Amino acid sequence: MMTRTVIQILHASLKAQLLLATLNIQDRALTVILQANPVPQHCVSLCVECHQQLYPWGSPWALLPFRNSASPPKTVITFDELMAAARNLTDLTLAHEIAVNANFCIKHEDFPQNSFAGTVKQIVHKAFWDHLESELNEDPPEYEHAIKLFEEIKEILLSFLTPGANRIHNQICEVLDTDLIRQQAEHNAVDIHGLANYIINTMGKLCAPVRDNDIKQLKATDNIVELLRQIFRVLDLMKVDMANYTIQNLRPYLQRNLVDYERTKFQEILEETPSALDLTTEWIKESIEDELSSISDESSSSPGADSSPKPIISPTLVLNNGYLKLLQWDYRKTIPETLITDEVRLQELREKLNQLKIIACVCLITNNMVGAAIVDVPDFAHQLKRISVPLLEGMNKKTFDLKEALNAIGVQICSKVNRSLTERGLPTLNEEMQSNLMGQIAHIVEENNPVSSLIDKRIQFFMRSLLALPSFQKCMPTMPGGLSVIQTEMEFIGSQYASIVNFNKQVYGPFYANILRKLLFPEAPMGKAETETPTT
Repeated sequence: MMTRTVIQILHASLKAQLLLATLNIQDRALTVILQANPVPQHCVSLCVECHQQLYPWGSPWALLPFRNSASPPKTVITFDELMAAARNLTDLTLAHEIAVNANFCIKHEDFPQNSFAGTVKQIVHKAFWDHLESELNEDPPEYEHAIKLFEEIKEILLSFLTPGANRIHNQICEVLDTDLIRQQAEHNAVDIHGLANYIINTMGKLCAPVRDNDIKQLKATDNIVELLRQIFRVLDLMKVDMANYTIQNLRPYLQRNLVDYERTKFQEILEETPSALDLTTEWIKESIEDELSSISDESSSSPGADSSPKPIISPTLVLNNGYLKLLQWDYRKTIPETLITDEVRLQELREKLNQLKIIACVCLITNNMVGAAIVDVPDFAHQLKRISVPLLEGMNKKTFDLKEALNAIGVQICSKVNRSLTERGLPTLNEEMQSNLMGQIAHIVEENNPVSSLIDKRIQFFMRSLLALPSFQKCMPTMPGGLSVIQTEMEFIGSQYASIVNFNKQVYGPFYANILRKLLFPEAPMGKAETETPTT
């Protein structure tokens, strides 16, 4: 069995890979190998190579957190097996991200000039181009480094061609024939400007329309060294364009085959690392224990509890309760393996729900305390929401002071209520009422606050009702009382949440079924992951 140490390594490896892909760190090869049919062969591999960038932290593998284990592993996992599992995780996650995230793309971003990495890169590049300029200014000129640049440019241009573009392929190889250029250099007969112009014209034929202005600027550049430098800059942009074009073409194939692809990939991971479901098993086990505890509490409060038979637990209910836990998950902990691909999206939903909970609490407290004074004001609850939203922006950041924000919200709400009362010729709130209102709003942040607990339960009830609906049913459950002010946002978040959950059940349902059978019915024989997914 593989120890938790290796599980942590796999998770961290995956996060390191995603960091490079989604945070626009450029100097890596991004390859997605897909085996699901009917993806065409030319769409199978996606490779983005961006040259001459520096990692500020060194190798991405340096991010892997190795920690000491209290006990040795029962079975030794070889480095090759570990790397194979990490590659499968990376392939699975990139495929999932491309398919479900319509905004997923590669962006070209350089290091800030005032950063250490940016300064080092600037110094190294300047030294290179200054040296090249000094060589070309010699009498006779020294062309060796320039020829190497032309050779690299040729390879990049050829990489942009589609299969079957034989004519332009042969033309590029003929014009940028480095052996011929070297022979010309020996006789000081290299037309370096002519070669550069051919490269620019070829780039103009191959580039996306968005690069037309860059091509025009290249044509207007006279200095040959600066021209070569800018050619490489535009080629880097074209590589990113090509990668995003490939992603765009790949997306519909992935969307049609994603369930089978992800399930197959995860099965491969499980075969290579048999304990790759340890965290998932713990997650489901906790959900079972919570459900048993809930049933036990209900039985103890009812007559004849001692004679009641052993409770029967619904596997679907267990899973749904597990999914609900993710909306209150501490994402500093490692998430279950089967949910890694949606970890960022789930965390964002949790953060949005936290903000909506505060808004609902503020509106409920205000309505309970001064409802009679504002009952005739149309849309007043939404006015309170418009006050709260800007002040709660970024509330999930570590540096955010929620108490201070709630105090500010309380002050503004008192001001808003008094202004509304004055406009209608009514007496304003006295100091004691304002102090009580601001105090109750400020206390929302306290643990076990009754208003916060009530709103939280109602949000959980809505989400639980949503998961209980059949996946094909498009209507929303009834919104619980006190949440009407955030109904639009709740339904939008609920739709995203249900989509994530239903897709996760489709992919990993067979794995969950085996875990549930083992935990709920330990006497039943175990088999391979079943083809049928648990449904609602």
